[in-house]
Amino acid sequence: MRMTPQRQLVLDAVVALEHSTPEQVCRHVQRTTPTVNITTIYRTLDLLEQLGLVRHAHIGHGAPTYSAHDHEHVHLVCHQCSDVQEVPCELLDGLSGTLRDQYGFKLDASHVALSGTCRNCINGESK
Repeated sequence: MRMTPQRQLVLDAVVALEHSTPEQVCRHVQRTTPTVNITTIYRTLDLLEQLGLVRHAHIGHGAPTYSAHDHEHVHLVCHQCSDVQEVPCELLDGLSGTLRDQYGFKLDASHVALSGTCRNCINGESK
């Protein structure tokens, strides 16, 4: 599969934005190439994910969030304030081992978003 200029623009946008929805990627790409449309962005993101260059996670409601493949971590999403924290995937090693041993399931922890309530909201502190 060859890396076309449009594919490179989309990949560069994902890397530059770190966490981005397809719409954010589209706005970023359109700053330099206004003719690229959202359909092209979605198709390209899908292809780049199949090639293992990007990955997506569902962080809350709405569109998935894309990041570069080597940008791996678990997302902690607060229900109350919508804050998103990044924590190392290794924090889920125990669960990953249990899932593998008891269910034969291999967890991809870099693709995980956990929902709950952040420390600030639990303590009644505002950001």
